[in-house]
Amino acid sequence: DSSQTKFSVSIERIVLKYNIKGNHNILFGKHHTPLNYWNDMYHHGRLFFPTIDRPLLFSAEIIPLHTTGISVQGHDLGEIKFGYDLMLGNGLGSSDVVDNDKNKSVAAAIRIKPADRLRIGASYYHDVISEHTHIHSRMIMMKVNQHLFSGSVAYFGKKFEVLTEATAGANKTDSTGKKQTTAAYFYGGIKIKKKWTPYFRVDGVKYQTGELFYLKNDAWAFLLGLRYQINFLAVLKLEFLRQHFEKTGITDRATIQVAIGF
Repeated sequence: DSSQTKFSVSIERIVLKYNIKGNHNILFGKHHTPLNYWNDMYHHGRLFFPTIDRPLLFSAEIIPLHTTGISVQGHDLGEIKFGYDLMLGNGLGSSDVVDNDKNKSVAAAIRIKPADRLRIGASYYHDVISEHTHIHSRMIMMKVNQHLFSGSVAYFGKKFEVLTEATAGANKTDSTGKKQTTAAYFYGGIKIKKKWTPYFRVDGVKYQTGELFYLKNDAWAFLLGLRYQINFLAVLKLEFLRQHFEKTGITDRATIQVAIGF
């Protein structure tokens, strides 16, 4: 009813952490699913994004951003600063508190930091989505067995910035069998003097014909941008973005963003 205003609360993250020993912890609550570098490091903080928006990998809703459950975590172990996350949680389609079915999601991630400012990681995610689950703003009518494999390389040096990630997904249903989806992006930037960073990013998402869990809409994107670090709590970004979607064709967009932390 347009004459009424309704409000709802959405929990983005709430975690209780217990230190087991050293750099090993156990966590309970609603986590950011540790499947790749972007979601692990930036979360929702636009101030920290190297670009204005997330890559197509996220707008296509391929990566489950949040998981409510329990995880065991370790970080900065040994000379290569090895880290890991093992997580058991409510599956896709669940609310902030209540699981929508008996299936649990499983996530596992590992990473190393073999050199200063360099991080290399890999992850795996599995879930079984029950039929008639409401997800991706629509009803999923069939049972889906999902596997996600991701890898990332990130280097943010004093002069150069490189971040590339890829995810391969396999969604299996009784009616269509296994259908594969791939998504990847590459970001590169170079710092000029101290505060200016010109950068670019290329993205691609490809769905196999017959995919039913995701909305099939093959896409690619290319952007050029300039970032000015005003100070550690404020950043200005200017971007030109060209995108091509299978269903809507090519669009161009120029954007300016001022992000502030407090």
